[in-house]
Amino acid sequence: MKFNAKDLALLARRPSGYFDKEGKLKICRVVGDEKLIEPRERWCRLKGNLLFLMKNKSSEVSEVVILERCWVVEFRSKTDVSIVLKFQSGEPDLYLEAASKPDCESWAVALGEANSEGLQNKIQQLRRLIMEIKEERSSDEARQFLPSSQVDSLGEPQFTSIQRIANEPKLEFSLACKDLVAATRDRKLNTFIQVSVVHPAEHILTRYSSTEIVEGTRDPLFLTGVTFPPEYPIYEETKIKLTVYDVKDKSQDTVRTSVLPDHKEPRADVGRSFLGCTTFRVGDLVKSKEQQLTLTLRTSDGGKTVGTIEVNLVKMGELEDGETDHITTDAQDQKCALVRECTATEGISGKDNLPSLNAVLKNPICKLYRFPTSDNKWMRIREQMAETTLSFHVPKELINLHIKEDMRRNQELKDLGELAPHWDNMRKSVIAHCDQMLSMYQDTLAELGKHTGSSFKSSCSKGEKTLEFIPINLHLQRMHVHSPRLKDALYDVITVGAPAAHFQGFKNGGLRKLLSKFEAERRNTGYQCIYYSPENTAKAKEVLSNINHLQPLISSHADLLLNSASQHSPDSLKNSLKMLSEKTELFVHAFKDQLVRSALLALYTARPGCVLKKPAVPRNSAEEGGDVQHQDHPSHIKRQDSIPHHSEYDEEEWDRVWANVGKSLNCVIAMVDRLLEKDNVSNSKEGEKDPSAADCKVLHAGGDWYEQLYPLVITLKDCMGEVVTRAKQSMAFVLLQELACGLPQCLMLTLRRDIVFSQALAGLVCGFIIKLHTGLHDQGFLQQLHTVGLLVQYEGLLSTYSEEAGMLEDMAVGISDLQKVMFKVIEAKSEDFLPIITGRREHYVIEVQLPAKMFELLPQEIKEGKLLRMYPVLFNVGINEQQTLAERFGDTTLQENINQENLELLKEYYKLFTEKMPPDCLPHFQEQNDLKGLLENLHQNIQAKKRKNVEIMWLAATICRKLNGVRFTCCKSAKDRTSMSVTLEQCSILRDEHQLHKDFFIRALDCMRRGQIVHDAESGFSPKGGGGSPPTVPVAARSKYLRKAPTQQQEVCNDHKLVVSIFPSLTTAFISEPGKHVCRTI
Repeated sequence: MKFNAKDLALLARRPSGYFDKEGKLKICRVVGDEKLIEPRERWCRLKGNLLFLMKNKSSEVSEVVILERCWVVEFRSKTDVSIVLKFQSGEPDLYLEAASKPDCESWAVALGEANSEGLQNKIQQLRRLIMEIKEERSSDEARQFLPSSQVDSLGEPQFTSIQRIANEPKLEFSLACKDLVAATRDRKLNTFIQVSVVHPAEHILTRYSSTEIVEGTRDPLFLTGVTFPPEYPIYEETKIKLTVYDVKDKSQDTVRTSVLPDHKEPRADVGRSFLGCTTFRVGDLVKSKEQQLTLTLRTSDGGKTVGTIEVNLVKMGELEDGETDHITTDAQDQKCALVRECTATEGISGKDNLPSLNAVLKNPICKLYRFPTSDNKWMRIREQMAETTLSFHVPKELINLHIKEDMRRNQELKDLGELAPHWDNMRKSVIAHCDQMLSMYQDTLAELGKHTGSSFKSSCSKGEKTLEFIPINLHLQRMHVHSPRLKDALYDVITVGAPAAHFQGFKNGGLRKLLSKFEAERRNTGYQCIYYSPENTAKAKEVLSNINHLQPLISSHADLLLNSASQHSPDSLKNSLKMLSEKTELFVHAFKDQLVRSALLALYTARPGCVLKKPAVPRNSAEEGGDVQHQDHPSHIKRQDSIPHHSEYDEEEWDRVWANVGKSLNCVIAMVDRLLEKDNVSNSKEGEKDPSAADCKVLHAGGDWYEQLYPLVITLKDCMGEVVTRAKQSMAFVLLQELACGLPQCLMLTLRRDIVFSQALAGLVCGFIIKLHTGLHDQGFLQQLHTVGLLVQYEGLLSTYSEEAGMLEDMAVGISDLQKVMFKVIEAKSEDFLPIITGRREHYVIEVQLPAKMFELLPQEIKEGKLLRMYPVLFNVGINEQQTLAERFGDTTLQENINQENLELLKEYYKLFTEKMPPDCLPHFQEQNDLKGLLENLHQNIQAKKRKNVEIMWLAATICRKLNGVRFTCCKSAKDRTSMSVTLEQCSILRDEHQLHKDFFIRALDCMRRGQIVHDAESGFSPKGGGGSPPTVPVAARSKYLRKAPTQQQEVCNDHKLVVSIFPSLTTAFISEPGKHVCRTI
């Protein structure tokens, strides 16, 4: 650029009032962080985009800096008084140092606004301000003409609500532009529309949403619609402003637009330019005959016309007829159209299940697409993603159970009685550690009770200690397909981050490795404590659980027996005796185990001064529990005291103690039989003589029944109490050995396992409830549910390298532990439909509550409370760049072993299914013979040990769907890999099951994945939040939950050529060159 030196010198000598700013600054040039020379004081004068540098105020100008294509870097520390001017041309930076902080800040503002871009920003802001003032004036003028019926007693206007269907959005419309005018003739426009709302009460302009960017056309058809959720305060009087922008750099603008706050306008320096805007009333759109408005776009001053906008009202259920040829336009991106976006939760089975579903689902985000089929007809696809309240509900319920279980265990350890010093010190150490762990559980539960806000845990919170029991990004991903010639179908996938203990880390591996190592170390600690196998410790916990469950039941039935005797009710007496006999037999059977006897002996040896005595004649415990019906009175039973501490101990004493329970029960049975027999004889004789005398006899006999049964029942309770005391102490001693052999590792492993299991269980409960609601009208599925059980298939996308290998080990153990979970469906007695969790660590029962109308649809077996089994299987295939390293330089044995083990479990389920279910029980898939071939193909692919064999994932998912199973997809955080896998699976289903046109497969995939990255979800948007702005992204892309800064998003695409390669046999891999942005939200 050429300048006239004389004119510049003359300009620099103008009077002080002529300049925008002037003053003293210390200046030097900077390269990197190094100053070329020491800063020198100069008199600086700023005029427009020219900065004059002079030695002093009266001297000649020594240098002129042109402030174009540069930006100001201001240092934010309180003491720093310097700024730096950086130039895009690459010339050395200009360092400027002021005398004070206020002076520095004023110079930074002046220099930042000095260039031509800053001037353009000012002009645009003034134009927008003028337009808003005009709109406010027109609104104020219109208000005085409102009818008096619309003004309440306070003088505030009342607005007209929009009629709508329950649980449906208030308003939805699609947008398209025509005949847009570009700044230059040869330029092709890349446009998007910014949607803002002018609320009639406040007269404030609020940014609401925006469309995607459509490239290369002056007639853009926008794929993204606009929707207002049911709770949004929108009325017929509401105005909506549509502003059209032209974008120069699409990738940068997509990112920068999405992170702008609602109250700020985009800056001009992001590579966009304003084209035009228009405004319309909602009432005009709703009441228009064709439900369409054609609006004129004008420049900011309201003078020049730059094109038109078509606004089309969209209503759910109005399906288009005709061929699909008319959707083709000049732009490639417009070959598949998004029809609408909504926030309603709805299933095929109707709206009766909405109350119970709304109890577990929250903040649903829906989008509807239309794609052509192979016969050129339209199919509609509604895609929905929803959070679930179970993300926090299930872990809190589970932690509460852990606290109660651990408190009982600690009390049982304290009730062991007197022990030798070695064992007593061991017990004190164990109890101290257990109390610390119990306190940690209580603190975690208290912190979770304080949690408010989001109903899911984002990936950036996976390392937080207070949230370590909560699953990461647990969501329902649902696709509802409506085809013109096929039956509607639902496809559900639960997406969740891999269940793993992220806070504890993976330095030493995951649970699979840690448990194996711990068990090996326990075997070598026999000199300190007694080793019991994991099977024996599990048996001990089961015995304790049976005791705690059966003892109160037996006591209750014994009281009912006495009550029936006092009322002289033969029928009630028989029923009470039957229940008492059944529960007592279960009680006695629970102790027919060598573990109890050996544990009692071990406990006795741990007492101070123990002496063992070998029995002279060994007796069979079965003989002790033989037929004793000829013993008429409990006085013949020899009572035993508790385990002796300082006397000889008989090893067979335990057999006699628990056999006394059976003998006592036999005495009760014999007495009841005798009483009933005498009563029958007496009633027949007395009834023949005198009825009134018979009545008196009944009253007298009632007292005799109670008096004769009472001592027998008390003896039964005493014998049972003695057995309970001994069994509890012996089993608590076994648990003491388990804990003492591995302190503190044992408790830390229990904690880690509880954390992983909590995350896995939350997802399982969510998946079961969704599947149950979906299949309520499918009798074949309901029969399969109570006859065979439910298949739960997890698709893992973790690598076997570095930390993700530890995550995979955690995940494998957590999913395997789900086998000990049983479900029971009950009728809800209130409006609270959240599931109820009972049980202990080795056995949990989840009670799912259904409303009365839905409960009546269930088979009788399920309504009677039959427990429903789960069959979880996990198949993992690493697909990212870390898996490449693992396959070339590491070890993939972990993945191979997991896949092989779970293949056997899947075969076991299939065998059980074929044995118990009829062949026509799955109406949606006619060719069930293919299942055997699919299983064989899956077996071959697992045995092949092929690198990144994603065919395993596709085969496992297909088998799961054909067997009415629940599908899960997991990666590290349920974001990038998960979203790519889910969208590809959905499009593959559309192609294989619903005849998606082959030429539209990639376009449909792009349409589902494409979208704008909305602002960080921490901005607090909720579909029920009133004035918040709803996300405008593809559901499966999950960009609402990505929680990444734009630069991090770009790094995902820049670091590696292979972004992701999933199912290469189905579609091409998604490749990007280094340094180029991939304009897809993943």
